[in-house]
Amino acid sequence: MKELIERLGTKFPVNETVFQRDNLTFITTDKIHAIELITHLRDYEGFSHLVIITAVDWIEEGLFQLTYLLNNPKLKVDMGVRVMIDRKEATMTSSHHLWAAVATYQRELYEMFGIFFPGSPRIKEPFILEGWDGPPPYRRDFDTKKYAEDTYFPRPGRETHDPAEHMKEKMYPEGS
Repeated sequence: MKELIERLGTKFPVNETVFQRDNLTFITTDKIHAIELITHLRDYEGFSHLVIITAVDWIEEGLFQLTYLLNNPKLKVDMGVRVMIDRKEATMTSSHHLWAAVATYQRELYEMFGIFFPGSPRIKEPFILEGWDGPPPYRRDFDTKKYAEDTYFPRPGRETHDPAEHMKEKMYPEGS
């Protein structure tokens, strides 16, 4: 994999490389080069299978991290291509032309994180959250507790615990 990373580094900006395991490597590249890099990996390096596209909300940094996990079935190795995008203007070039499944992942990321992929088929159609009119629920600033209190009526006999305090009591009981 190190030889491949060196080769990629001569053609694309590779900002960071993490060798997770012998068969799993993550590279981080710039948003503007990501789709070209992924296309190169598919067409010239044997990473023909898209495993998943996922996102992480780095709210403190004002960024989303998109990760495209690709598999090379011949070499039996995976490569994750990470891209950092601005959280306030969460837009990424669509890669639906590379694999049919990409459109499904992009619809999910749009609905759950609010990341927009211009030109992606059916991107704005309801997908998982039919009838949802709230903010994207996978964003870290989504207040699950407030949403539940505003949406659902309280049921008698149920107790509510503040999760942080409840776990402190369970993990660190007084007198230990």
